[in-house]
Amino acid sequence: MVKSFQGVRAAEPKKMAAPIMVEDHMSTNLVTFYPEDTIDHVLDLLTKRKISGAPVVDHQGKLVGIISEVDCLKEIIKGKYSNTPSFPGTVAEHMSSDVITMRPDLSLFDAAQQFLEMKIRRFPVMKDGKLIGQISLSDLIRAFPKLKETTW
Repeated sequence: MVKSFQGVRAAEPKKMAAPIMVEDHMSTNLVTFYPEDTIDHVLDLLTKRKISGAPVVDHQGKLVGIISEVDCLKEIIKGKYSNTPSFPGTVAEHMSSDVITMRPDLSLFDAAQQFLEMKIRRFPVMKDGKLIGQISLSDLIRAFPKLKETTW
């Protein structure tokens, strides 16, 4: 019988992939609106850019709200009621001002949990008090099929 004199070999540690973060999949070329913009303007841009909502910032770039297609429906219904084909209402009148944000270093799995719990379609991404991007439910869904077993 031949015995090995190499001794017990230590198993190679598995290389852990870095977690997949929000910043890896967020949109950074954002459409933003100002509180005084009209709903006409919002509807026009949302339609042209094929998006369903966007952050609202003041003139210093500070996040003050978020406006979505659903928010715009309020003005559309008001226009139908008063028989006016234009929508002169302002973003400030219809935006959500209680905005929940995400950090860029949040993992996609933690972000997915927040999407499920809060039933929100988009989150502005903030770093050091500044708006740096936005992650939507669509961004998240597009990211998961790209994950490999090693990054899962």
